[in-house]
Amino acid sequence: MKHDSENKSKFGRLLDSLLSLKLTIVCLAMLMVLVVACTLAQVDMGTNGAVNAFMRSFVVWWKLPGTAYSIPVFPGGTTVGAVLAVNLVVSQLRGLARTWAKLGLWLVHIGLVLLVAAEFVSAALQVDARLTIEEGQTIGFIERPQQFELAILDSTDPKTDDVYSVSEPLLKDGGTIAIPGTPLSLRVHGYFKNTELGRKAAGDAPSMATMGVGTDVSIKEAPPVTADDERNHPAAFVEPLVGTKSYGTWLVAAGLGAPQSFVHEGHKYELSMRPRREYLPYSLTLKKFSHDVYPGTDIPKNFSSLVHLVDKGAGEERDVLIFMNQPLRYAGRTFYQASFGKNDTLSVLQVVENPGWLLPYISCALVTLGLMIHFAMSLRRAQRKRQRQAAAALDAANKVMA
Repeated sequence: MKHDSENKSKFGRLLDSLLSLKLTIVCLAMLMVLVVACTLAQVDMGTNGAVNAFMRSFVVWWKLPGTAYSIPVFPGGTTVGAVLAVNLVVSQLRGLARTWAKLGLWLVHIGLVLLVAAEFVSAALQVDARLTIEEGQTIGFIERPQQFELAILDSTDPKTDDVYSVSEPLLKDGGTIAIPGTPLSLRVHGYFKNTELGRKAAGDAPSMATMGVGTDVSIKEAPPVTADDERNHPAAFVEPLVGTKSYGTWLVAAGLGAPQSFVHEGHKYELSMRPRREYLPYSLTLKKFSHDVYPGTDIPKNFSSLVHLVDKGAGEERDVLIFMNQPLRYAGRTFYQASFGKNDTLSVLQVVENPGWLLPYISCALVTLGLMIHFAMSLRRAQRKRQRQAAAALDAANKVMA
């Protein structure tokens, strides 16, 4: 019995700790520190790199200067957010009375919990991609610029191409990879996340490539980059196989502009490294791109893309104008106007797929509504108290007069 009471006492102390208002304040303060640090780190690490390092991690690591070692220095946003969510849920279930008088505070707590949950949903499910399109061009796919794939293109039929791809994780694992739908398999001899390519000079070590332009290219491994204006240039040495027959070892890299191909039994296969593609059940055609500037300056005033959306499966066909702060939302994805190029004939659209995009709006609405209800009820209670005090004072004055 004593042992059970001690366990209950420990459990009660744990609940009291999770219920503590001090813990709430500490978590909010730590989140503020993380937001500031993440904002400052974006200069060197880029948006995605900084968010992943500070906000979507369990621990923030600091690399010791001059070494390859890192040490934990601060709880990450995932840890702080999880503790804050538990704190809010426990305090709501145990600390708030289930009465109409506490309705406003209940809504505020639910809104805050939902806000924390929205970040976890975004971290787990949000997908960022881009669509780069020129005027007059029709595209039915999006690309993920931070992820790559090795594409194998069967261009035998002049009317259509069959595309097969090998994802980046499979290339990292190496080994022999079967290509479904073809008689081919690929033996990976090496993979590099980021490289610097150059022309091979006298005295350089022989290349692993025995076929294609890679035989004359020198390759140097470089550290991966995360900044928004930088891109990794992955490379791989692969050997196409059909049974025991080899078609040589090829260097396939994002920095190689020359096409590389081989022929097997009348089928022409092209090899390339490219950003990972995701094909859409609909297509977009860029009809016109507009770039307006302030008179007498080169400062952008507005830039917009007039696109023609065609979704045969859904029977949808219409023109849509995408411009700053006015995205296209369609089939679970949001297309934002992000950038442009090629003398204003090319448009870059940022594509975001986030199933939880509505949660922050619902959270803010609940917090706002809860605060309004709480203040309204507090004001009503204060008015009733003053009325009672005034009535009591009036009764006391009447008694004195009597």
